[in-house]
Amino acid sequence: MEPDNDVALDIIITNVVCVFKTRCHLNLRKIALEGSNVIYKRDFGKVLMKLRKPKITASIWSSGKIICAGATSEEDAKLGARRLARCLQKLGFKVKFTEFKVVNVLAVCTMPFQIRLPEFTKSNRPLASYEPELHPAALYRIKDIKATLQVFSTGSITVTGKTISFSKRS
Repeated sequence: MEPDNDVALDIIITNVVCVFKTRCHLNLRKIALEGSNVIYKRDFGKVLMKLRKPKITASIWSSGKIICAGATSEEDAKLGARRLARCLQKLGFKVKFTEFKVVNVLAVCTMPFQIRLPEFTKSNRPLASYEPELHPAALYRIKDIKATLQVFSTGSITVTGKTISFSKRS
């Protein structure tokens, strides 16, 4: 590719998943009855709570472990987790916001051309694998930053990793 034909690719972060602990036992029934935007999943032993801004969905367990998904940045994930902890405090729980960490980040990117997956896999054999009978994408694993790329023949690429810094390096 010639230098004047280089195209800047937009990597769009679509989902950030984080986890934190409250360091107290949570009464799921009380959260379900008194909380707002709540769905009680009794068969799974958890409560789903949704926030509008930032737009996240949280899975709350009685042990105090909370998983938040749906944010579009690490800052939004932390802000949403802190807002969720504050909502639980207002319901009367002695919540302490601890052990926050981002566990998964999902980003998408679209190439301006199609990709021939069999040739791509052959040229990147130890890192790439392609099984068209199982999945329509080739998997490309980057070991040093612990990221996985799903490369589709249409040129669409899905990147999954532990932090946002992976998307800038891959």
